[in-house]
Amino acid sequence: MMNKRQLLSVISLAGLAMLSQGKALAQADYPNKPIKLIVAFPPGGTSDVMGRLMSEELTKVLKQPVVVENIGGAGGIVGTDRAVKMPADGYTIIQTGVGQNAVAHGLDPNIKYNSVTDFIHLTQVHSGPNVLLVHPSLPFKTVKELVDHAKKNPGKLDYGYTHAASGHMAMELFKQTAGIFLTGIPYRGGGPMLNDLLAGTVPMVFLNQDVALPHVKAGKLRALAVTSKERNALYPDVPTVAESGYKGFEALSWSGLSVAKGTPQPIVDKLEAAMAQAMQSANFKQRLTSTGFVIPSQGSKPYTEFVKSELDQWTRVIKTAGIKPQ
Repeated sequence: MMNKRQLLSVISLAGLAMLSQGKALAQADYPNKPIKLIVAFPPGGTSDVMGRLMSEELTKVLKQPVVVENIGGAGGIVGTDRAVKMPADGYTIIQTGVGQNAVAHGLDPNIKYNSVTDFIHLTQVHSGPNVLLVHPSLPFKTVKELVDHAKKNPGKLDYGYTHAASGHMAMELFKQTAGIFLTGIPYRGGGPMLNDLLAGTVPMVFLNQDVALPHVKAGKLRALAVTSKERNALYPDVPTVAESGYKGFEALSWSGLSVAKGTPQPIVDKLEAAMAQAMQSANFKQRLTSTGFVIPSQGSKPYTEFVKSELDQWTRVIKTAGIKPQ
């Protein structure tokens, strides 16, 4: 006969086996309830549009509702921090991006999450260049003309920016790469900055290509260069900054999807496969390419490497420029 200690040991082992079987069954049955996709910005912007597009396509693939929840604040830090602390069970997907997962670390090395170690990055969803725009009243037709003028007149050429946005980072990298001194005019939002650019109050900005396009087509703004390594399909006659004399220059707006570290591998694999399938849909491809965005290399490995490289680049740029968090 078993003694009391042996009996408790058998019961404990049986309980662990049942728990293990339960976890395996839950993973095999995943997903069996709605999934949240946390977008760390308010509704209406590019991040929200990308999150909702992916939620729409993933709902079709996973056969469960994928529901966007917007948690804005502190340039994406508030929502990202909250999301990465939710249970790592695959029922919370986190939209990651250049602001909250690269620029944020350069601005504040003490933020509460680590974008390299606290996440499992599943796939990059989109990337798009910024466009160097000038008001048509300015004489510059090329990047070289602008840089030559800035070097002869240091500090006398203004530009607009919103703090720590991708356009701000593109401008800081451009200034450092070209070796020019420009005077920055800060704006609290992209809308007021664009209005002042259209009015000629501020002469120059870097702006996301989708926002800039209608104004460039209408002749209200002049595009001098795009910040991607290759020309953008919607700006075929606009050279890259790299083509304009600054080899290797690249500054992108991007987002992807991730989950918290600790998410079971079978669920990670299922989500990665589902995202690859979602991004192959005709609807997804049409909606991205029609606004000048590029569908990047898919999968966990390239996205993980990309996040690390972006974090390193923008940390260097921010440190050199001496930019502080607001």
